Amino acid sequence: MTTRGEVLDIPGDAGVEERERAPARLPLVIHVLALGTFLMGTTEFVVAGLLPEIAGDLDVSVARTGLLITVFAVGMIVGAPLMSMLTLRLPRRLTLVLALGVFAAGHVIVALSSSFPLLLAARFLTALATGAFWAVANVVAARAAGPAASSRAVGVVGSGAMLANVVGVPLGAFAGHLAGWRGPFWVLAALAAASIALIARHVPEDGPGQQAVSIRSELSALRSGRLWLALTACITTNAGVLGTYSYISPLLTERAGIAAGLVPLVLVGFGGGALVGFLVGGRLGDVRPYATTVMAAASATVILLAIALLSDFAVPTVALVALLGFFGFVATPVLISLGVRFAGRAPTLGSALTVSAFNLGTAAGSWIDGLALDSTLGAAGPAMIGTGISALTLVPTIAIAFTQRRPRSSTVVAWNT
Repeated sequence: MTTRGEVLDIPGDAGVEERERAPARLPLVIHVLALGTFLMGTTEFVVAGLLPEIAGDLDVSVARTGLLITVFAVGMIVGAPLMSMLTLRLPRRLTLVLALGVFAAGHVIVALSSSFPLLLAARFLTALATGAFWAVANVVAARAAGPAASSRAVGVVGSGAMLANVVGVPLGAFAGHLAGWRGPFWVLAALAAASIALIARHVPEDGPGQQAVSIRSELSALRSGRLWLALTACITTNAGVLGTYSYISPLLTERAGIAAGLVPLVLVGFGGGALVGFLVGGRLGDVRPYATTVMAAASATVILLAIALLSDFAVPTVALVALLGFFGFVATPVLISLGVRFAGRAPTLGSALTVSAFNLGTAAGSWIDGLALDSTLGAAGPAMIGTGISALTLVPTIAIAFTQRRPRSSTVVAWNT
């Protein structure tokens, strides 16, 4: 039976001296969890660099092979909240271990299979495990760091996925070109299996103070208006930023005149900016969470508009893409932390819903911006549409900030332990 009942203060936009002092160093377990998200971030996007090889080996079209990416996104959207409910009564450490085990098994299936439908099923299974791991990892990290450093801890955990985009995905694609597309999946399976031992050793057992939980009590978190505001911000943030990023290559080559061979370097700039933004956002979120989300939304909106207007000029566009990575992700750890807090006595469900919301935003934004790309707006269309979507993020973030300014004595939240 899992436990419920540890009560932690929620930090607001107040000085650090008014709250518990944040620890100088985060617990080792948080970095162990970041290793897990690095593996999962790598597998989510490494397929994009291996599509021609997979398509040729399995004798399917490249477009159809792209379903391996789509089915993973769908699995993340559905899997995070679903698996958080199905594993509700399991200890968190066991849930993380099982998720990594399923993750490893899914990659072995992919590496061995020559059936495209089986590959799709294995990718969906892997996505379910990824959603479960990510949802629980956020809660474990926030609890281990304490309320004064929860956003920072979530930022470090999430930075594993950002690092995957900068390092893991390019290395995986390079290895796949050299040794065959199945090679990276074998490596990911082996690393996931090795990570199980680290998780089992460093993730603490659920604490004492047992209190039975039920699905009904978890679902009561859905009554929180602030939770829905945070989830809306998650959707519009990724829809605006990652929707545009999905089609940044045509803008760079057709509008900015950048050679196709140099586009990967620009994408590395975006990934580097996203990694730094995740880490900085985590620190800012522990001091000024609500101001950080509003600032990030406003900044991303201005940058997207600048990209749309200045896309004919290569140097400003390259710089703006890197800045988009930073400001597009600086609020992400804060929104995850807020989702966990606003869910009250259902933090794992709150974390799972933010994972689903971010992935839903990416899927919806990519679809909408794809239509914009095919319209008369051309290559600049996704950035134009992304500007409008990003501006919508100001509505829920400002609303959250205003609700937090209401006079209240001391707001607390019960965390799973």
